[in-house]
Amino acid sequence: MARRLLCRSVGVLQLRRDVPLLFASRCCSHTEPEPLTVIRQSNGIRRIILNNPKKRNALSLSMLESLRENIRTGADCDDLRVIIISATGPVFSSGHDLKELTSSQGREHHTKVFNTCTEVMTLIQDVPVPVVAMVNGVATAAGCQLVASCDIVVATDKSTFATPGVNVGLFCSTPAVAIGRAVPRKVAMEMLFTGSPISAHDALLHGLISKVVPEERLEEETLAIAQRICRTSRPVVALGKATFQRQMAQGRDAAYATASKVMVDNLAMRDGQEGIRAFIEKRRPMWSHEAGKTHD
Repeated sequence: MARRLLCRSVGVLQLRRDVPLLFASRCCSHTEPEPLTVIRQSNGIRRIILNNPKKRNALSLSMLESLRENIRTGADCDDLRVIIISATGPVFSSGHDLKELTSSQGREHHTKVFNTCTEVMTLIQDVPVPVVAMVNGVATAAGCQLVASCDIVVATDKSTFATPGVNVGLFCSTPAVAIGRAVPRKVAMEMLFTGSPISAHDALLHGLISKVVPEERLEEETLAIAQRICRTSRPVVALGKATFQRQMAQGRDAAYATASKVMVDNLAMRDGQEGIRAFIEKRRPMWSHEAGKTHD
């Protein structure tokens, strides 16, 4: 009961926040900066928009903290089914703000930047709903890391991806964690050692992104995926996502042991049995979206 009340209050808060955010992006005065991120949510789909195109949507500490809050707030609420991350302007994200990484900022600040970035990237993978990146433009360094960390990525054919840190004397070691788990090792190493960008089609070929579409179809294709996810059972998807992440870090035998146990657990779920009954009875399933069990 307490969780439901909290989720309802979060939903009201987000609806109220949405209005001033949209208003700010249109009517901001010179003394009041625009929000770094804009958040909207309706019909189970949360849209998070990186909103600092003048700075190429750099993942400054403030941007990372805003993104972390946008993802984490109300993540366990039943009315959240999928998150879409996109950006305004021609650059999805250029990565960290290098002005924050000078010696004058100090080691403590540098540590806070990278720890916060790690929190955001791991949160994307740990949050119980799928996170989709909608990319239209350039994604470099930590911006490319953000793309690689998302569950699904839809990009336009003009988008490019790179880890150019080596060219400014800062090897992209943290982006390499996500990218090295998304693309073959040799591809990752070439990206990291040369800093050269790869096209959207090459990114698709190597597994960095899920789909390449023309710019005019980006919104339509991304929303189609999000809406398809919304038609599935939330607890089943949450279980599946968590299990996928866990078994990918295991050896083959351990992964099969983990996945087999989860399949049995899934069968005990109310929505697991509802889906099977619906298939047998040739009807659409009526999901409860609750993690309750029908049997032990």
